[in-house]
Amino acid sequence: MASESNAMVARTGGNPFLKTVAAISTVAGWLSAAMIVAAVGITCQMIWVRFVLNGSTVWQTEAVIYLMIGATLIGLPYVQRLRGHVNVDLIPLMLPMGARRVLATVTLGLSIVIVAIMLYYGFEYWHFAWDRGWTSDTVWGPPLWIPYLSLPIGFGLLLLQLIADFIAMRLGIDTPFGLPDDARPPMMGDR
Repeated sequence: MASESNAMVARTGGNPFLKTVAAISTVAGWLSAAMIVAAVGITCQMIWVRFVLNGSTVWQTEAVIYLMIGATLIGLPYVQRLRGHVNVDLIPLMLPMGARRVLATVTLGLSIVIVAIMLYYGFEYWHFAWDRGWTSDTVWGPPLWIPYLSLPIGFGLLLLQLIADFIAMRLGIDTPFGLPDDARPPMMGDR
């Protein structure tokens, strides 16, 4: 049976850089939530137009898709700050603190490298759309640089949050994987 994670929200310890990154990640989370609310509102409007007014819709489906993808990408740093991503912490829980710190350093380091690569290619893709004036092939035809902008923004902010997590762990402000020092793996019969 699954249990609740032991991980805590990323700590800032009064460090100005970490506090700034935490604030930026929180604002990104609010923007992501607003985009989801907007997508739900547009979906309700589309249902009203199609099934009550018996009219046709042009832009709603595409706008909802772009908003949901944008909300997912822009919400990444907030979810990282809250440690809300899928977290399998059995191995870190079984390790002593020193080994846990090494594992967290390697994991965060690899995550930073992978997200930096995704940021690079996301920026390149957005720039192609901007530079070449790409538009959607639909009747609405919005410029594609607008929804593609969520790629470099989302991955850039996630990279910033990962770097902040790495710095907080290395400075001893936060613990590896956000786990308490006394965390232990769940045993049979624990609830």
